[in-house]
Amino acid sequence: MKPEQQYIDLFSQTEAMICHHSAEVMNAPRAAAFAHFERLGFPTREQEEYKYTDVSKFFEPDYGLNLNRLDIPVNPYEVFKCDVPNMSTALYFVVNDSFYGKSLPKSLLPEGVLFGSLKEMAEKHPELVRAHYGKLADTSADGVTAFNTAFAQDGVLLYVPKGVVVEKPIQLVNILRGEVSSLLNRRMLIILEEGAQARLLVCDHAMDNVNFLATQVVETFVGENASFDFYELEETHTGTVRISNMYVEQKAHSNVLLNGMTLHNGTTRNTTQVTLAGEGADLNLCGMVIADKNQHVDNRTRIDHAVPRCTSNELYKYVLDEQAVGVFAGLVLVRPDAQHTNSKQTNRNLCATREAHMYTQPQLEIYADDVTCSHGATVGQLDDAALFYMRQRGIPLREARLLLMFAFVNEVIDTIRLDALKDRLHLLVEKRFRGELNKCRGCAICN
Repeated sequence: MKPEQQYIDLFSQTEAMICHHSAEVMNAPRAAAFAHFERLGFPTREQEEYKYTDVSKFFEPDYGLNLNRLDIPVNPYEVFKCDVPNMSTALYFVVNDSFYGKSLPKSLLPEGVLFGSLKEMAEKHPELVRAHYGKLADTSADGVTAFNTAFAQDGVLLYVPKGVVVEKPIQLVNILRGEVSSLLNRRMLIILEEGAQARLLVCDHAMDNVNFLATQVVETFVGENASFDFYELEETHTGTVRISNMYVEQKAHSNVLLNGMTLHNGTTRNTTQVTLAGEGADLNLCGMVIADKNQHVDNRTRIDHAVPRCTSNELYKYVLDEQAVGVFAGLVLVRPDAQHTNSKQTNRNLCATREAHMYTQPQLEIYADDVTCSHGATVGQLDDAALFYMRQRGIPLREARLLLMFAFVNEVIDTIRLDALKDRLHLLVEKRFRGELNKCRGCAICN
């Protein structure tokens, strides 16, 4: 039996339950998304975009889904201390795929800013959510997006009104919690109106040592002259599978920084699609991967320069050790009317062993003639000359390797526009390379 069939049967049997525990706005596109999923199924290696990551096989096991929205026995505010020192974030939690709203941070966000359960926000502000939910995530084009839209019952909404600046960074911690192998479907809707500013840090952590399969769909609308930083940090374990699709639309003169960092995982597939839809939009898209053992990380990006005079700068770096596998495929599309585009795409990869494998495919597709665009990729090993030079000066081989790998990824960390987070990442990356417990210091779950 194909892996799709068990979920087709499940949806047919439980559609009423799924809708009952969600909101009308989220239910509206559900049937169409399910029809698209029936047609598309899960992606396989036969599709070029999934050539190196067979997503369908991860859906074959019989996972548990919490469709009846039973409470998960955990209070993250009591057991999970994941605040970044000196950053003073507004801290929120998602447990599996439900927003944790039983207790909330004491610090208040500016008036008019909404942050909370997507289900509850859709009930309180249906017109706001209806105008944006499902508008960027095309269920007819991707089987995982269609699956997520059919089964998602809750999620997170961030809304920042026109001209409002959220000074305090917002931190959202996704906790994977369960006594049995679980499948969860996370959803995020982010809306910044004209002139708004916000910074969001999302951390993924696994609380229990069971298998987790997480699908995630993020839709992000950034208005004219708005500024948005989105940092994502994955620190789970080798029994987790994460499949994330992020869709971003930027209006004129908006500024967006997206930085995704994988420090520890099992299998990860991230797809990021950004449309520069207004003149003068500026995008910085960055990523960092540190993988060893048999870990697998696949990052796919698509930057669509749809209008003139936009800028994009893309930088991804991988450090692969032991039998790890890395994949990067980035497409920059410059449409016929997108004159005066300025775009740079860079992918640098370091394989610390001969058993590690990296597949890279940078792409430019240009239909305008007055543009400045470049792209490039490298795959290599540690510099023997540099290692020899350091060892001649008394630095042990292991320490020399660590120093070279740390210097290699430092460029991505330095794109972070929060000094406290940048300092924390320097520490976490060093601990990761040293093989120490790579979790946030002060986290009661990890201690």
